[in-house]
Amino acid sequence: MKQRLVLVGGGHAHLSVLEALARKPVPGVEVTLITPSAWQNYSGMLPGWIAGHYALDNSRIDLRPLAAAAGARLILDSVVGMDAGRHCVGLTDGRHVHYDLLSLDVGSETATSWLQALGPALLPVKPLDPFFDRWPHELAQARAKGTFRLVVVGAGAAGVELALAAQHALQQAGVQARVDLVASENGVLAGHHPRVQQRVLAYARRAGLHLHMQRAVGAEGGVLLADGRFLPADLVIAATGARAPVWLSMSGLALDPAGYVLVDSHQRSSSHPDVFAAGDVCARPGSALSRSGVHAVHAGPVLARNLMAALAGGPLHTYSPKPNALYLLACGPRYAIASWGVWSAQGRWVWRWKDWIDRRFIRRFAPGRWPIQPRGDGSSA
Repeated sequence: MKQRLVLVGGGHAHLSVLEALARKPVPGVEVTLITPSAWQNYSGMLPGWIAGHYALDNSRIDLRPLAAAAGARLILDSVVGMDAGRHCVGLTDGRHVHYDLLSLDVGSETATSWLQALGPALLPVKPLDPFFDRWPHELAQARAKGTFRLVVVGAGAAGVELALAAQHALQQAGVQARVDLVASENGVLAGHHPRVQQRVLAYARRAGLHLHMQRAVGAEGGVLLADGRFLPADLVIAATGARAPVWLSMSGLALDPAGYVLVDSHQRSSSHPDVFAAGDVCARPGSALSRSGVHAVHAGPVLARNLMAALAGGPLHTYSPKPNALYLLACGPRYAIASWGVWSAQGRWVWRWKDWIDRRFIRRFAPGRWPIQPRGDGSSA
């Protein structure tokens, strides 16, 4: 019987797996990709898309031709349950998909428990697909109204970029807008070098962002700061950190205290050797990596090699994360700030550098790069 390789999620790491399968198909393996959308909206280009620098089709990857090139069956659905003991995952439509080897690259969700009172005024940045769907409608309403109050809660890299991008988009649309960026008491870009933080703070103030270094909770019509001030808002974007998908808690996999899949240096589950994971969904003991797409991109080729090795019974490779990840922070206009350990820089040239990297990534997975592979059932994917 054929071995069943099931890929759950169309994230950055699984792009490398599909690419590897397209370049070198593995005989005797039935590949299935389960993902809720036929498109991967690329998080690296989200700020540029919000700011109006990219069209939607230029900032996303069509998974259908890539799956076809890899000889994979594509199931457009979400996983809502898993039983590692029975080697299967459950879908929203009630189906169960069984596997011999499973790989998880489903990302994370936005933790919004303190903001739920906002109701429909709340827009989490993750999952990305609903955000991409909703932002154009919010911008259109702001343009029609002529005024807009936006609050972004969370001042990590995503929160900073989103606040600056949204402010630029609202200004370009002729909207009289106020944008508030709410950080915790840890400040802006916690974990980055103080020089980077200084650059970002100085730029944000010049751009006219209103900064608040304290915690906030959602309330009807806006957010309430820890000092008692109320920030009215037409929309609150939550970039408040990540949480693990809830269904993992019942999966039977070994998880860390936050609910993420514990993996070893090979990206393999510490409790189930037939399960691998990469990207935001996993955690490694003794490592405090930020939940960034950078790590998923870098882990992808190693994950691909290890899945192929596991299918063939070969030795596994080790993924060694770099101690410092390069961040190129978009600032609204075609301007960016670079952060890499103790080194930082800023300017239009940094934006051009980021733009070149992002466009190259999209081109790497463009349709037509690989011939369509026949699936194990004799048909094409």
